[in-house]
This record gives sequence, C-alpha cells and structure tokens, in this order.
Amino acid sequence: MAASPAVTTLCENSNEVFLDVAKLLLTYADNILRNPNEDKYRSIRIGNPTFSTKLLPIKGAVECLFEMGFEEAETHLVFPKSASVEQLRLIRESIAAERDQRLRGGQPVQPTAQPPAASASASASDSSAASRQPVTSPPPQPSSLESSMSFYVSLQSNFQHVMMYESPELQQKARSHIPHQQLSSAAEQKLKEATEADSECKLGKEDFLVLELLRWFKQDFFSWVDCLPCSRCGGRTQNTSSLSPSTDDLRWGAQRVENHYCQSCLLSTRFPRYNNPEKLLETRRGRCGEWANCFTLCCRALGLEARYIWDSTDHVWTEIYSASQRRWLHCDSCENVCDKPLLYEVGWGKKLAYVLAFSKDQVVDVTWRYSCKHPDVLSRRTKVQEAWLLHTINGLNASRQQSLTPGRKKELTERLLVELVEFISPKKPKPGELGGRNSGSLAWRLARGETRGADTGTSTQTPGYVFTPTEKEKSDRLLHVRYSATKDQYCRVSSNAAVIQSWDQCVWRKESVFRKVENDWQMVYIARTEGSSMGRISWKFDFAPAGMKIKSVSIMASSQTFHSGKVCWHLQAGQITTDFSGDGRMQSFQTLNGSSEFTVIAELSGGEGESSWQHSQLFRQSLKETEESSFEILVHLQDA
Repeated sequence: MAASPAVTTLCENSNEVFLDVAKLLLTYADNILRNPNEDKYRSIRIGNPTFSTKLLPIKGAVECLFEMGFEEAETHLVFPKSASVEQLRLIRESIAAERDQRLRGGQPVQPTAQPPAASASASASDSSAASRQPVTSPPPQPSSLESSMSFYVSLQSNFQHVMMYESPELQQKARSHIPHQQLSSAAEQKLKEATEADSECKLGKEDFLVLELLRWFKQDFFSWVDCLPCSRCGGRTQNTSSLSPSTDDLRWGAQRVENHYCQSCLLSTRFPRYNNPEKLLETRRGRCGEWANCFTLCCRALGLEARYIWDSTDHVWTEIYSASQRRWLHCDSCENVCDKPLLYEVGWGKKLAYVLAFSKDQVVDVTWRYSCKHPDVLSRRTKVQEAWLLHTINGLNASRQQSLTPGRKKELTERLLVELVEFISPKKPKPGELGGRNSGSLAWRLARGETRGADTGTSTQTPGYVFTPTEKEKSDRLLHVRYSATKDQYCRVSSNAAVIQSWDQCVWRKESVFRKVENDWQMVYIARTEGSSMGRISWKFDFAPAGMKIKSVSIMASSQTFHSGKVCWHLQAGQITTDFSGDGRMQSFQTLNGSSEFTVIAELSGGEGESSWQHSQLFRQSLKETEESSFEILVHLQDA
C-alpha cells in the first residue's frame, strides 16, 4: 500500500515516538469508524493536553489528521459529516500497517535523518536538500504552547486548503464562469497600448490579464455582503447571533452561519460563510475571505501561478507570479488593486504582524513585503518564536516538495532568494505611494492608472491636497466646491465646473477610512476601515499664496450614525476650533472672517459589535441620487 505524504513523514520518527503517536491517531480514527454518528468523537480540542503534548510536536502527526479529513474550526479540529470515511480508513490502515511492521521488528519505512541548518539563507540555498532531509522533531517551542498550537493549525489548514485549487474539475468549472476570450483580447489591446507608450516595455500579456481579471471579478462577478436584505420584505437586516450550520452548510465548509435579522418581519435570513470555492462560484458573494478564496481559484483556472495570502490581523488576498517581471504581485480582488503591498499598513493603518503565502508547492513568510516599518512589525510578532516559525515552515515545505522534480525545486529556490533580497530593505514610499514598483517601467504604471501624479494622494501621515484659488477664483473672489459620493467626484463649481475624480484626491489627511459601496442596498458612503476604532479625514484650504483672506465661509456636510456610532465635525483655523453638525444643512461661520486658511475635519468612532465600523458614516447617498451633493463648501474672498 502506497503511503500518503503525511504518513511517510510520520514514519521518519523514531520507533518509540512513532508507536506512541500511532496509538493516538488510530484511537481517533477507530472512534469515528466505530461510532460514525457520535459527534463527540468527531472533534479534537486543540488545547487538550494529550493533543498538545503527544501529537502536536511530532512531525507528520497533525498532517495525518488533515489527510484523514479533519478541518480547522477555531479551537478544535473537526471531522465534518461531509468528509470521506473511506479516506480516513485509508490513512488509518497505512498507519496501522507501519505500526504492525515495527512491532514485528521490521525496519521503518524511512530512517530518521539529521536536521538541516535552520536559517533563512540556508533554507533558501539548500531547499532541495531540505526536501530530502526532514527536520527533527519536536521543533523549538515558543513560550506560549497554546499560541503555537493555534498558529500551527492555521498553517496546516491554509496549506491544505490551497490544494483544492489544483483540482482539474474545479478549475474547469471556474473557467466556465470566466469570459476568458474577452479578458484575453482586452489584455492584448492593453499590452499593445503600453508598448506604444513605452518602447522599453518588457511586460507580458499575463500581467495585463491579471488586471483584467481583477476588474471583471469585482465589477461583474462577485459582490460584497455586510448584511443580506430580508428574504421576505427585502428590507435592511442586522447581523445578530450565529445559527447552527446545516448538513449542507458543513458540506461546503460553512462552520459558521450568520443570523441576519429583520426587525420589521421578525425573520432571520441565513448567511452561511462558505469556505469551499466551488460553492462560491455559485453564490458569488461574501466578504474578504470568500473573495480571496474564489479569486485565487479563478487565477489558477486561467493558468496563472497564484498563492493565497493570510494576514493574522484578519484579512486575506492573493499574489500572482509575473514571469515577465520575475516577482510576485500583490492582488486584492476586494479593492481591485494590483501591486500595492503597502495598501494595508500605509493606506488602511493596519498593525501587521504575520503575513504568510500559501501555494501548492510551499509556504513563505511574506510579511516584509507589506510593511515599511519592519522594527514595529517585529515588535508585534509575539505569538510564536521566530526560530520555531522558520523551523515549522521549513518542515511543511520539505514534506510538500518531496515529489517535485529537481528543476522545480531549483526554480522555487531561485524565486525565494529574490524575495529574501526584496525583504531585506524596507520600502520608503513617497507621498501617495502604496508600495509596488512605482519607480518601475512607465508601461506598468500606465497599466495600473498611476501616471496621474502619485503625490496627490495621501498616506496615513503624509500631507496631501490643498485647495488654493485659481486665477478665475481670484478674479471672482469666490471658491465653491462640491463632492458627490454617488459619482465619487469633486466639482470645482467656481473654476469652470472642473471635475476631480475619487474622494481621496482632494483630501489633506486621511487615516483608516475608505469609500464603501453597498451594491445590495444601492448605497455609498465613507466609513472607517474594519477593525479600526477611529477614522479621520480632513480637507485644507489656503488663500495666503494668492494674497487673499476669508470674507465668509459656508459649509454643508452630511453624516449619519447608527447605534452608538459617532461622527464629530471640526472647523480649524489657527488656534481656533469650531465644532459643527453634519446634518446636511448649509451653515455659516463668522469666526473665520479675516483668516487666510482653514481645515475641515471629520472623526468617526463608536459603534457596536463586528459591524461597528459601519455605524458612523459620511456622505451616505443612494447610488440612484446622481445629482445631489453630500459635501459643499462656499468661500467668499477679499484681498489680504
């Protein structure tokens, strides 16, 4: 009987270690086989001392549980009712056969090997040797055993999950949903335009196919879900408690089912959080987990080399390997962005700690690609010891890469070396930059729409746009600007109605805020980013360079709150700060008369539960209200 990769790894342990852990694994399997309808035998608590001390530290042991069919479910490993009992029986029999051979005095399948060097450079340069030489067991343990167990299970679960994307049948099903020919033609046209614009263009068609796939996935295929509309009246619901998953939910990996409750109908609408990408091809909705899961499958279906990125601060996305650029590209399908790895730390204000990439061939710690503040990140990496993490990742990769050809192992090693060099030096972004290669080829910047002047955007701390009078506005002694959340554009009414696209292009400072479009409710607004306790945004006006000062100021701002959400509006000029309300009415401010500059500031905070970030909103509008403004500032000027 051919042993599975996990059983093969398990066999590398010494006789004493193997026999002890085999007894435990066989007990878990036999309990399920003898009592298939008993739920208590289908669940293993990660914090259980037997599991944590006798099974977790042993190489190959947890891998065997995953190959049997166990799945991660927060604090437990669970054998779902949808799992194959025959697969469990197969792994059980492989372990039992090896146990019987050893008890009869036979030799183990593979002798115990010596450990490879545990360093980043050694693991990269000697990866092929590491693939042949398993690491010793147990690995160095971090200070918190409970933390290491949880982290190890997350690594194993994600590493196992990405193998689903390699199913030929599933890839074919994904391709049936993707307008491949249309995307391919658009990519060819974009490549042609880029080559004409930049004679030095060395990009490939696949680079543009990635951009087209991102656009299609967000605009035409998948939709975001905060709360589903009521299944009876179509009205707004609220995510309250969780519901029990049904057999069908569990079949598709939905261990958690949200209860979206309608206060009007007193009716619950179920929202299963499916984790199976095949099911997501049908539902085509969810949050970042569902988006990244389904998008990564679509990438693999088109033959793109992709990996699933897991961020310990609760976000997931995709990376795609660009053969023409010889590097991995950050791709976030929720945001329709490519090659902007500092989006989360600089743009969203996230406090990153661990960011790991999972593919069919390997696990890579890619945290350093997504940060320009390496010392800060390192100070937050306290869940596990660095040596333990490196050792564990090396062990997982050695096991997974056993069947790879020498050529493929060499290719992976060369890529890893390129990544390690990239990680050594933190990025130093200019104002408005979100990483990637903004200093790279013109063609690539054109492709991503970044030739409009990166320094007009704003990062978390870097000053951005300042409204100053144009020649016409100086002549008319009037500055009048409006913002429409629906159109997502500013209209400079006083300067020949000039239009500036995108909410953040005229912002002075922003921190932990973004523009949210609710396609299900047909609403749009500015909110703080999920997970942040406070969001800030400001707009600055300065008339001193034009030799002018304020005669009068009128402001209309609209904001809306839910539950305990809070929005505070401030008008600041020098040392004077005036609070005002965002009630949608035009308000005049006499205190600014004679000043030469002022700043409008909005602060968003408060709220309740997981959706607290949504409970304070700026400029909430219906997508159908295309002519209404949600923010307006009117300034009459005089000579200084």
